[in-house]
Amino acid sequence: QLKVVESGGDLVQPGGSLRLSCAASGFSLDYYIIGWFRQVPGKQREEISCINNRDGTTIYTDSVKGRFTISRDNAENTVFLQMNDLNPDDTGVYYCAARWTHLQGECLMPKAGDSWGQGTQVTVSS
Repeated sequence: QLKVVESGGDLVQPGGSLRLSCAASGFSLDYYIIGWFRQVPGKQREEISCINNRDGTTIYTDSVKGRFTISRDNAENTVFLQMNDLNPDDTGVYYCAARWTHLQGECLMPKAGDSWGQGTQVTVSS
């Protein structure tokens, strides 16, 4: 059974760092895109970043460029989201999702029908 599980959320002060994990089970990440999303109550779900594990293509939303880095650990079959210089606007529930792809050179974000985790809470506050 294809499954992804997020972890690593926490309460952190502004300027701090966190590393979120998206652990995949039941499938290899080799042919999947992993996308990270942020959900804040009362707002639309926001696309944060994704990685195409076929060729390493990555994308970031403008608000996190230069601060967040998405990467993959092949041995652990896990995708990480390293988040640095966090600010209160980064607060929210972070979800990862997996989408099979046959393409390279692009990173189409997963959709509602793809495999989603349960989310992990990130709170940036002093």
